[in-house]
Amino acid sequence: MTFTSRRVVVASSTTRREMLLGLLSAAAALPAFAQGQQQQASNASAHDAAKPIRIVVPFAPGGGNDVFARQMAKGLGELRRQSIVVDNKPGAGGNLGTGEVVRSTADGSTLLLGHTGTVSINPALYKGLKFDPRKDLAPVAMFASSALVLVVPASSKIRTIADLVNEAKARPGAIDYASSGSGTGGHLSGEFFAERTGTRLTHIPYKGTNPALTDLAGGQVHMMFSVIPPALALVKGGRLRAIAVTSAKRLPSLPDVPTVMESGLGALADFESTLTYGILAPRGTPAAFVNELAGQMLKVAGEKEFQSRLDVEGAVPLLGGPVEYAALIARESEKWAGIVKSSGAVVE
Repeated sequence: MTFTSRRVVVASSTTRREMLLGLLSAAAALPAFAQGQQQQASNASAHDAAKPIRIVVPFAPGGGNDVFARQMAKGLGELRRQSIVVDNKPGAGGNLGTGEVVRSTADGSTLLLGHTGTVSINPALYKGLKFDPRKDLAPVAMFASSALVLVVPASSKIRTIADLVNEAKARPGAIDYASSGSGTGGHLSGEFFAERTGTRLTHIPYKGTNPALTDLAGGQVHMMFSVIPPALALVKGGRLRAIAVTSAKRLPSLPDVPTVMESGLGALADFESTLTYGILAPRGTPAAFVNELAGQMLKVAGEKEFQSRLDVEGAVPLLGGPVEYAALIARESEKWAGIVKSSGAVVE
């Protein structure tokens, strides 16, 4: 029989005392360590409440962009108990203000009111743009979507989408459409419509929505994809006829006006042309702060006061956090880049 010896080491009383003291010291250090970790997380997520947050609107005061930003600033300021200011920086189709935010310090103090035009269309439209919104900005939250309304003069014989397509096919290039300028949503929606229906329309760019609508009401042009508030006033006044809206669903402000999708034409079965509004931050803004802000913004955007303001501007709620907003921007960028390319629209 073979015996295997085992060596047992017994710690001396001095060694046991040293081990015990070490364990007690480590235990005592745990609360301080945890507090330090918590403080680091807090520093990474919380913006200095004493410092105002600035929301840059890359367009002039008074439009839907400005209204949405101010409504969000009001609700967010009340929720955070912090000063939220709106700073209008118009110019270059929204690129001036967008570029300023891109170059801002990523500490949560500067945000951007973005929409499809500035973050998804402009990179394809503007030649030599020195930044890429998809790479240089971090989506925080999206909160609204607005459609356009296809309007014709009240005296027009065109009453439906089918009428318009038939007329455009019978007279290629003879049907013209107004827009508030080259590269705008109204312009590209017309190009999108022509591409899908296999028709040829003639684009007439104006320097703004109001002069375009004035000429349309006077019969100088045949049609227009217009933002809703100014067109709605002329529709209700009997000077324009609303043919269709470009959203996936009918709008509360125009419940009797069908969507383009409802035309019954297979080529338009998935036609949708909308602008999405949201908030973005400079790339590198701490993720914890972005997520904190996203939750607060979505809370504000879900309130009746905020949503009632959207309705006045012809918009509807479209809520989503950083992941959802980033995915939508990617889809819209791909879609509109193709339309910009086929339209030949370029801004130097």
